[in-house]
Amino acid sequence: MIDTFGTRIDASRRAHGPLVVGIDPHPALLGAWGLDDDVHGLRRFALEVVEALGGRVAGLKPQSALFERHGSAGVGVLEEVVAAARALGTPVIVDAKRGDIGSTMAGYADAYLREGSPLAGDAVTLSPYLGFGSLSPALEAAAANGRGVFVLALTSNPEGASVQHAIGPDGVAVAAAVARAAASANAAELAAAAPGRRLGSVGLVVGATVGDAAVRLGLDLAGVRGPLLAPGVGAQGAGAAQLREVFGDARDAVLASSSRGVLAAGPDRGALRAAADRSTAQAAAALRA
Repeated sequence: MIDTFGTRIDASRRAHGPLVVGIDPHPALLGAWGLDDDVHGLRRFALEVVEALGGRVAGLKPQSALFERHGSAGVGVLEEVVAAARALGTPVIVDAKRGDIGSTMAGYADAYLREGSPLAGDAVTLSPYLGFGSLSPALEAAAANGRGVFVLALTSNPEGASVQHAIGPDGVAVAAAVARAAASANAAELAAAAPGRRLGSVGLVVGATVGDAAVRLGLDLAGVRGPLLAPGVGAQGAGAAQLREVFGDARDAVLASSSRGVLAAGPDRGALRAAADRSTAQAAAALRA
């Protein structure tokens, strides 16, 4: 039976806590590390984060756009990062937010989810706003290759509400429809799995600071039975009360995403590890409360 992403990320979360660290090489952060905003600075920054935190956190999440801005050489660094993190046994979520239709979506699936592709980590972020069904090539590729996806559902940026909170012709909010589709995919995966599997491989991105939106819009996050990638946990903003409001009984599936809150401690590896340990403890405490 194929080793699934849902199984791997659940095991990593249990072993290392709920923290996923974003590898976000912003120009200002490169400068704060004493590095030039070029491909050499990018490579040193990104691989230093992998070496410092690989094997110590639930996952690493390189932000594809901040590698792509350096052109083909930057994409080459992203490929190195994916390979280095996976070699250390740390799940890699490539934060690319891809979304398209037909053969173009199949092309993205091939790039980020096919076995042997240098850009294929363990999972990729996807945008469903051409219709959840348009993501089928990616979901099929993920299932065939033991990989996963995180689909944008409820994000904390103010502009997101105009689409995600909108009510469709069936009377269901867009975000709720996305959650239901993810739940259906996970139910099919788990029904075919060995007993005891807890999480499917189709996750959602849900901001930890969206307040009562999940409840108000009818999202059954516990019913998704997949990992929930949550920017804004702990030191970044949301505490125990906010997490209860957003995630309810699904809190044990939450992966707390942090980037600058950890990366600002670099470039010293010991300082990076200490910052990650603090963020892990803060997120775990907030999610338990």
